[in-house]
Amino acid sequence: MSGSRVLALGHYQPARVLTNDELAAMVDTSDEWIRSRVGIRTRRIAAPDETVASMAAQAAAKALANSGLTPADIDLVLVATCTAVDRSPNTAARVAAELGLAAPAVMDVNVVCAGFTHALATADHAIRAGSARHALVVGVEKFTDVTDWTDRTTCVLVGDGAGAAVIGAADEPEIGPVVWGSVPEMGHAVRIEGTPSRFAQEGQSVYRWATTQLPPIARTVCERAGVRPEDLAAVVLHQANLRIIEPVARKLGAVNAIVASDVTESGNTSAASIPLALSKLVASGRVEPGAPVLLFGFGGNLSYAGQVIRCP
Repeated sequence: MSGSRVLALGHYQPARVLTNDELAAMVDTSDEWIRSRVGIRTRRIAAPDETVASMAAQAAAKALANSGLTPADIDLVLVATCTAVDRSPNTAARVAAELGLAAPAVMDVNVVCAGFTHALATADHAIRAGSARHALVVGVEKFTDVTDWTDRTTCVLVGDGAGAAVIGAADEPEIGPVVWGSVPEMGHAVRIEGTPSRFAQEGQSVYRWATTQLPPIARTVCERAGVRPEDLAAVVLHQANLRIIEPVARKLGAVNAIVASDVTESGNTSAASIPLALSKLVASGRVEPGAPVLLFGFGGNLSYAGQVIRCP
């Protein structure tokens, strides 16, 4: 086998919906203020007994069922998250135990909002190298656990949820080469620090970086995959903010692509946002199997990672 491919997807979101009007009763904001600045209408909020691991397991179980594989087929589990409370056992190990996997390698990956695309690239590399046959890759966050609900600039953004993908070997690569990197000297622009940990960011700095520096990198991702931006069927960027997603997609030149905008109903779910939006897009039937889709994560550490995949 000379490559890997996405075999199936699955996602999970908590039942609780938090509207902009409800937020306006908590902090000095309004539905109009939130929509005009970030494009978000609603977000999902996890219940107290819903953990990062439990949400990850729900999404992973759906992806595994959709793949037609059995728990015994999975030999690598990668979970992208920055909001797991416990250090050991890690979230990947807890997902493996919940799903009854036999003896997989289990690793958590913390690259914040770019975590899923980093983890997907790692799974692709492992399968190409022969170190794994089938991988389960999950992006999951309980971002509301690290939210300052008195800060209207950040609390209006966040949501909880999980998305998962099952990856397997392929005769021809259906997951393109990753382009990844970071801007370490600007890592302070997105932070989850302190005790208790709280999310904070320098919004204008992140906006300028994302809308000016990321489009050329996204074009490089397409070049590495041998796909022209105008030939993309869909673009799934990290669902940070509609006012970032729209200009980045426009500057990329993906004129014929469906641009995922799940942020409007799910909020910013960090590492979960790309697999969550992708799973919904595929479930809707709006993208044909085998069509090229750009995945591009960016955010904390001012990290980024992207690849073009073929839609499962």
